[in-house]
This record gives sequence, structure tokens and C-alpha cells, in this order.
Amino acid sequence: MRAFTKVAQLVTAIVACEGAGIVGSLFTISAINSWYITLNKPFFSPPNWLFGPVWTLLYFLMGVSLYLIWNKRTKINKKIAYKVFFAQLLLNTLWSVLFFGLKNPAAGFVGILLLWYFIFRTIQEFKKISTLSSYLLYPYLAWVSFATLLNLAIVVLN
Repeated sequence: MRAFTKVAQLVTAIVACEGAGIVGSLFTISAINSWYITLNKPFFSPPNWLFGPVWTLLYFLMGVSLYLIWNKRTKINKKIAYKVFFAQLLLNTLWSVLFFGLKNPAAGFVGILLLWYFIFRTIQEFKKISTLSSYLLYPYLAWVSFATLLNLAIVVLN
């Protein structure tokens, strides 16, 4: 029974994170081939097809990271870690709404700055509980750092 519970928890954590990505994609998909293609983008803008696979992997890593925190036996209070994790997950989805849904790169830039901060804070809080779980979030922070630069360049170029 314990093994089944652990698998169920892992699946739940991954589905929660991938679900945030799916919600965000509802605002993104329709804008990619209409509004987004009309924007001036910097030379370092990756091809559109790359975003889906990268984000799918990042949401998976977030889910595994969350699962490790969920299952870590510790005397450390996990409430703050959970709060900052779910705040960054909400901000992640909000960025898609701001940038693609509202077609507002400037608002998206403000949103992604907040997102970056909350990812950084999540890494700090998770590291107190599980070093591995914090390491799993470094690719996410790196990608959002790149996306922040891309977002800023789009604001400047448009």
C-alpha cells in the first residue's frame, strides 16, 4: 500500500504542475500563430516549436521536486515552502495570461520578474528541506531567466 501511495503522490504532484502548464497554454496556443508571429523578436529568440517540449520537461521537474518535499520526513515546517511553490506556479500561469492572453508584453515583463523572484525563493525554501528538490528547479530558473531577457527584448523592440 505504501508504494501505491508514493506513486499516487508523485503522479498528483506532476499532474498539478503540468496542469498549470495546460491552463497557461490555453492563452498561448491561439496567440502563437496570430499575434506572437507579428512581433519583432531578438536574434536569440528560439523557434516556437521548442517552447512546448521545454515547458513540459520543466513542469515535470517541478512536480518531482514538489513530490520530494511532500515525502521528506523533517522537523522543518514546510508551510512556507509550499506557499512560495504554489505562488510561483500561479505566477507562471499568470504570465501566459498577461503576455499572450492580454497581448501585453510589458505586463508580462512585470509578471515574469515576480515569477523569477518566487522561483528563486522556492529554491531557497526547498533547499532547507531537500537539496535534490532544489537542484531540480535550477533548469526552471535558468529558462525563466532566459525568458525574462526575451520578454524584455520584445518590449523594447515593439
